[in-house]
Amino acid sequence: MTIDPVCGMSIDEEHAAAQSHYHGKTVYFCANSCKEKFDADPEKYVRNGEVAVAENEEISHLMATPTGEVVSKDAVEVTFPVRGMSCASCASHVEESLRDTPGVFSAMVNMATETARVHYNPNVTHLGELVQAVHDAGYDVAVETATFPVRGMTCASCANHVEQALRSVPGVIEASVNLAMERATVRFLSDMVTAADLRKAVQTTGYELLLPDEIESTETETDREEAKIREARFRMAVAWGFTIPIILWMMVEMFFGVFWPNALIYNLGIIGLSLPVLFWVGRHTYRSGFAAVMHGHANMDTLIALGTGVSLLTGPASFLFPVANYAGVAAMIMAFHLTGRYVEETAKGRASQAIRKLLELGAKTARILRDGKEVEVPIEEVQVGDIMVVRPGEKIPTDGVVIEGESAVDESMATGESMPVNKKPGDEVIGATVNQEGLLKVSATKVGKDTFLSQVIKLVEECQGSKVPIQEFADKVTGVFVPVVIGIALLTLVLWAAFPDFMRQLAEFGSFLPWVNPDLSVLTLAIVSMVAVLVIACPCALGLATPTALMVGSGKGAEHGILIRSGEAIQTLKDVKVIVFDKTGTLTKGKPEVTDVLALAEGISEQDVITLAAAVEAGSEHPLGRSIVLHAESLDLELPAVQEFKAVRGKGVHGKINGRTVLVGSRKLMLEHGMDPQPFEADVRRLEDEAKTAMLVAADNRIIGVIAVADTLKDDSQAAIEALHEMGLQTAMITGDNAHTAHAIARKVGIDHVLAEVLPDGKVAEVQKLQHRFGRVAFVGDGINDAPALTQANVGIAIGTGTDIAIEASDVTLVRGELTGVVKAINLSRATFRKIRQNLFWAFFYNVAMIPLAIIGWMHPVLAEIAMATSSISVVSNANLLRRVDIRPRRK
Repeated sequence: MTIDPVCGMSIDEEHAAAQSHYHGKTVYFCANSCKEKFDADPEKYVRNGEVAVAENEEISHLMATPTGEVVSKDAVEVTFPVRGMSCASCASHVEESLRDTPGVFSAMVNMATETARVHYNPNVTHLGELVQAVHDAGYDVAVETATFPVRGMTCASCANHVEQALRSVPGVIEASVNLAMERATVRFLSDMVTAADLRKAVQTTGYELLLPDEIESTETETDREEAKIREARFRMAVAWGFTIPIILWMMVEMFFGVFWPNALIYNLGIIGLSLPVLFWVGRHTYRSGFAAVMHGHANMDTLIALGTGVSLLTGPASFLFPVANYAGVAAMIMAFHLTGRYVEETAKGRASQAIRKLLELGAKTARILRDGKEVEVPIEEVQVGDIMVVRPGEKIPTDGVVIEGESAVDESMATGESMPVNKKPGDEVIGATVNQEGLLKVSATKVGKDTFLSQVIKLVEECQGSKVPIQEFADKVTGVFVPVVIGIALLTLVLWAAFPDFMRQLAEFGSFLPWVNPDLSVLTLAIVSMVAVLVIACPCALGLATPTALMVGSGKGAEHGILIRSGEAIQTLKDVKVIVFDKTGTLTKGKPEVTDVLALAEGISEQDVITLAAAVEAGSEHPLGRSIVLHAESLDLELPAVQEFKAVRGKGVHGKINGRTVLVGSRKLMLEHGMDPQPFEADVRRLEDEAKTAMLVAADNRIIGVIAVADTLKDDSQAAIEALHEMGLQTAMITGDNAHTAHAIARKVGIDHVLAEVLPDGKVAEVQKLQHRFGRVAFVGDGINDAPALTQANVGIAIGTGTDIAIEASDVTLVRGELTGVVKAINLSRATFRKIRQNLFWAFFYNVAMIPLAIIGWMHPVLAEIAMATSSISVVSNANLLRRVDIRPRRK
């Protein structure tokens, strides 16, 4: 090892970036910039004839990496595995992609160990962006997202500390803790992090993270929630059983000024009745509060423990000092606290009903055919390919395809549509839907975690475990909330001690309130005010404001066939300015039919035109081509074989039939093959003005006919567009159709902006243009062919039917193929975000308004605790009001 004389960094001579010579000695540098400084003035770095570090260099913030680069001492180093590399060139590509990431100081990829070591500025970039850089280079990093139950959290401060502990684990990309659900959702590098690592990190904060093998079944989890509610009810009842006698006993002293039967028995009795409330049913609050302190932080239970503890100590202190006995007040505070906990648990249970309802929908058993006999087996034993027998009134056990029988199936659990859907052989069915009429035999196509219902549950859980961007400020506040409140409480005590007359005068201004008594001793007033500050501050309301609204909102969405991936999507969707629709399969039914066949050449009949066109299109998978083939089949036409078939994307197809070159497609295709479509422009234009897609057919280097195909609009397209306009939104349509056809469709449905003749790979660019022009944009497509455009849009909305929807491809998934679902999704987004904003406002307003009143003695500790409990209850109750919101389009 040696020292760079310019920056003073220790560097390995083998990894030196540059070297120079001074009087026969080799001097090593960590970077070329250091060498250049040295060469410009070597004497500056010489003391006592030896090369040494210059005293005037600003080097305190620098360090050298193993690759010889100078970086900030604040840089974070991470090493993670990279998959898919096969040669040095691969490693070079990954290295280059990582170095191009903003905030990365250095990156070194080792091909032998298949790892990347990166130094980066955590204030500029994060591990998730480094992983994305590797993906962008075409290689893979094993990333896993998992959700774990967390036990022991009681307030937002608890959730904040668990979150920080998880994020501190090397290899964790993101961690989000949901207080309302008591769950942590963690995204991490599976090659670096195990569930045991996450559990250990959470244990250091005093909480418990359950591993996958410890996670309870649905029934057990439901039983546990019910047991929590029963236990909370018991604690509340016992607390009031002792507190009500305290209140009645204190009322005698309050109204008549008499300590009955005498002061000694009164004070001892009040203390004695308070002890069971505090240390029997309230012991969990003390245990949680002091456990948090032992692990280096504080939570809401810490505040309650301190407040009630100080109040209780005034009891014994009243025998020795001039201070009122507030031991009874301690019991009242705890009783109201436990009451708030009970109401909160009950309300949270209602808020989380959506997941429970979804879980309860699944069938528990299935009847399958084995060796020709029906056998009833647990649903876990059903395998892909098993033939399931489903009788009328029974649930279809898992996703599959009907192979025998016809029936009407109630799919309301998946789509929100109450009308049954007729099913026949070849139709897909969704697991957990109900067979209403006939006997069905269904071949299982998806089982376990791959089923539609499992994916819906996963998506709803993801949304409920996510965060809304507006919540970031609340999280920052809750991170320091409890320590700040404890500081304010101590400051309150100091203020009353240092300025007793001034503080008493402030208290006298509140003497119009029946519970304010400025005639008490200064010590009593100081203690009362401090206790009130401790118990009135409520981080709990801040912590519940967002997750409870997300829980109810995402659950309501699932009930209406609207699956929302994240809280961010909810916030963004409410702010979109333009809704962009892909035409085929979104605005239209996606099942085009041949409407017109024109023979335009001498000696050519309409049958010749359709035969030649269908023969070539038989090799195509395009919906328009398939419609021509189906039309030919309906006419029982015999189609000749085609050779040298080729599809020209966005233009058409061509091939050879019996040596004749046949083309079917657009004007551009004809022009490219030397044929002029102008003579037939009048016929083509007329068809296009009728919102039909006109395709030219050519054979032997001449245009012989035109085939018109129309993809009819969905029944609710016009109503949906009108509803969006009423909501103040603009609409746009992207299609590969020519401008005439596109504008004809747009006129029918009322679309504002038409983007025609857009090739599949041009959709992203068009979305970008709309974003630049209007701002936030939502794109509605089928979720499969439109994946890039869905990703580019601020909100991607995938629309489809049944199990074929690509749920993973979008921010919002509409299970039913109806466009009114877009209106419902936006209404739901606006309603949910409105509740989140209301909850955050009241949570902040409550704390900002109440704490100052407590400082000046205007808040009795008992009333302070009532107000605190009410704030949490009101936030959860307000979120539950989302259930009543009607998200359907307004009817005229």
